[in-house]
Amino acid sequence: MILCIAEKPSVARDIAKVLGATTARNGYMEGNGYCVTWTFGHLCTLKEPHDYNPNLKYWDLRNLPIIPRKFGIKLIPNKGVEKQFEVIEKLVQQCDEVINCGDAGQEGEVIQRWVLQKARCEKPMKRLWISSLTEDAIKEGFANLKEAEAYHNLYLAGNARAIGDWLLGINATRLFTKKFGGGKAVLSIGRVQTPTLAMIVQRQKEINAFQSADYWELKTKYKEVIFNATIDRLTSQERAEKGLKYLKQHPFEIISFEIKEGKEKNPRLFDLTALQVEANKKYGYSAENTLKYVQSLYEKKHVTYPRVDTTYLSENLHPKMHGILASMRFYQDLIAPLLGKPIPKSKSVFDDTKVTDHHAIIPTEIPPSSNLMKEEKFVYDLIARRFISVFYPDCKISNTVVEGQVGTIPFRATGKQILEPGWREVYAKDKKDDSETNKDEEQTIPEFVAGESGPHEPFVHQGKTTPPKPYTEATLLRAMETAGKQVEDEELRELLKNNGIGRPSTRANIIETLFKRNYIEKKRKNLFATSVGMELIDTIEDEVLKSPELTGEWELKLRKIEKGEYEALQFKEELTQMVRDLTQKVIRGQHKTIEIKEPEPETKKDLKPRTKKEINWEETDCPKCKNSKLIKGKTAVGCQNFQGCGFKTSFEIFGKKLTEKQIMDLVSKGKTSKLKGFKSHPENLEEGILVLSENLEIELK
Repeated sequence: MILCIAEKPSVARDIAKVLGATTARNGYMEGNGYCVTWTFGHLCTLKEPHDYNPNLKYWDLRNLPIIPRKFGIKLIPNKGVEKQFEVIEKLVQQCDEVINCGDAGQEGEVIQRWVLQKARCEKPMKRLWISSLTEDAIKEGFANLKEAEAYHNLYLAGNARAIGDWLLGINATRLFTKKFGGGKAVLSIGRVQTPTLAMIVQRQKEINAFQSADYWELKTKYKEVIFNATIDRLTSQERAEKGLKYLKQHPFEIISFEIKEGKEKNPRLFDLTALQVEANKKYGYSAENTLKYVQSLYEKKHVTYPRVDTTYLSENLHPKMHGILASMRFYQDLIAPLLGKPIPKSKSVFDDTKVTDHHAIIPTEIPPSSNLMKEEKFVYDLIARRFISVFYPDCKISNTVVEGQVGTIPFRATGKQILEPGWREVYAKDKKDDSETNKDEEQTIPEFVAGESGPHEPFVHQGKTTPPKPYTEATLLRAMETAGKQVEDEELRELLKNNGIGRPSTRANIIETLFKRNYIEKKRKNLFATSVGMELIDTIEDEVLKSPELTGEWELKLRKIEKGEYEALQFKEELTQMVRDLTQKVIRGQHKTIEIKEPEPETKKDLKPRTKKEINWEETDCPKCKNSKLIKGKTAVGCQNFQGCGFKTSFEIFGKKLTEKQIMDLVSKGKTSKLKGFKSHPENLEEGILVLSENLEIELK
């Protein structure tokens, strides 16, 4: 008997139907020599600290860092999970061969491997690897089953990712919570979550620090065309008026007139991030919801596997394009011009060197029915039109550049006209957003002759400088994809994907996690850090925790593990050492305490008269500069020489109000044993490091 294990019941039913396993059993389908069973996504997870040692259930700085020698897995505590696992475990022992039919990606590989390891599977194993769930794709996949060993590096990379996230998440979260959380708030730290939050906080700080300034620009109108002076913006109205006066004294002269024909390349096919960006820009869908809609379309067999990070197709798919286009009955007007001639095989669409496990997201030959959700229809339409557009000709344009001069001041005007719409025909009925309208609707320019001159109408345009724009989910996804680099060029962005932060399949969940933990909030489409999110990032000094570039380097190493170019064990050792170093720095006080923005410390005359029970702050040395005394305001204690020293500590830290005695303990001793979350630390840090050595079920090879 051959056992097939799919990732969810619906996929198992599709596979069972193709294999002829039509008899329903308790937790599986049977027939034709096959048993087809399923997981519910994650059945297993990495063990928690208290699974290794019951004492680790309680958070204590003295137990950090927690570093198991071998990482173990356990079933997720759920009766349904336990019941289904019993079915799988029994079938594994009875079968002759196992076919891993899990989701064809890194996460899917780890999910299935953990279940099979937990079930103590020692049977021969094959791998079903398909990019869509249509009947033809499943049949083709079973006709070309792969050896499971071919995907061992993929498993090692996924396993290393999970272990790395555990090492950093468990230790850093406990470390910062106990050190800075005030005993109540949990300060969640994550390998991808924290640098993502740091990008939002940094952008917000740039916006908050921005000071708008007036500027003036010289312009003129000649033969109904607006020309802009190609000099630096003027910073005073007086200079602008002098410039205007000068312009009125001289005629306008044409220096050069040039028309260049050019092309606008077709947009690329969608990977998951690009689809999430487009759905957010056009419909306001969150990244998480877009993933949910496209995953549903995939399971309904209307689109190919969505959790991909490439915008290319395999070259062997080219013969199938005609059939897919012909099946898209709702787009016949757009498809008709393509079907009458050979489908072009452009290198910008078909390139084996740019495709790894999966190709870009495209429609299948099974068109959607009318009972799709509205949101699914919109997402399908995005995928379908993008697919059609890549086979259209380039958009041909003419760019006009006119150089002029008034006296000694140079001017320029530019214009663009679409000569042949090409692929833009697919989007002809789309409503352009404001940014696109401003960019594309340029003025029509008549023909000029170099040397001609005449009267003109000069004027001054006054404007204000604008701050950086807040992140939206669309721009944040792009920033995550390129490790924070602002990249508009699609080809350059493609090169940076290898060291972006997170994976296409996990970025949406990271953003949602930041929302759930109240680290960010949304106002209309814009994302802003909350005060808690700002304070958390300000507390973390180590760039290793919040740098998108460094996190991107980790991601690159994980991809190298996937390719067999880097050792998973080395990755684990590097993360382990980083966690040890981080623990020492934080516990030994090499981090600053949280600085909550408060009003400036009040002057001495504004302070209330002290009672006998009050602490005499004016007789206490500032712990930072040692040269001045402290003063107490309504909400904080600070250095009398605040402008020069900058020391200040609030009476409220992460929602926890501290007494004056507790503040004095922190100031004078660097700790307080009176407040939960600020316990004393071991004298010898090494004594506080707990290393575990139980025999567990898995380890990095």
